Amino acid sequence: MITLVENAISIDEYLYLREQVGWAQLSDRQAQLALENCLYNIKAVDDNGYILGMGRIVGDGAVICYIQDLVVIPEAQGKGVGSLIIDALIDYAKAIKEEGTTMMLCLMCAKGREPFYEKHKFISRPTDSLGPGMIQYL
Repeated sequence: MITLVENAISIDEYLYLREQVGWAQLSDRQAQLALENCLYNIKAVDDNGYILGMGRIVGDGAVICYIQDLVVIPEAQGKGVGSLIIDALIDYAKAIKEEGTTMMLCLMCAKGREPFYEKHKFISRPTDSLGPGMIQYL
């Protein structure tokens, strides 16, 4: 059974999950600040407490939020863990959205992962009315 645990990702867990999927290495301080400054984070653990994945939400909580660092360890991919995490992240964003307003929930995904996010009602950019997302590494 998979259990979701809110706002309890440790620095070591965060760094471990990033390493498992080949993402850039961060310093402990970067990881600490990332976790402290996000609006929400959630991790998925198995019956033994072994971490399977995580996700975070960053943003202002009113106009725009971003799903950040949605990670599932390779051996748990394709088993519904990512869907549990993203559904919880979407539910959180819906819960903090002020009634009667619209809030954008955005993300950037790894190449080839678009179908997973489209299954959860995200749209790919560019579209006829929206340009492509852009990024700058500092």
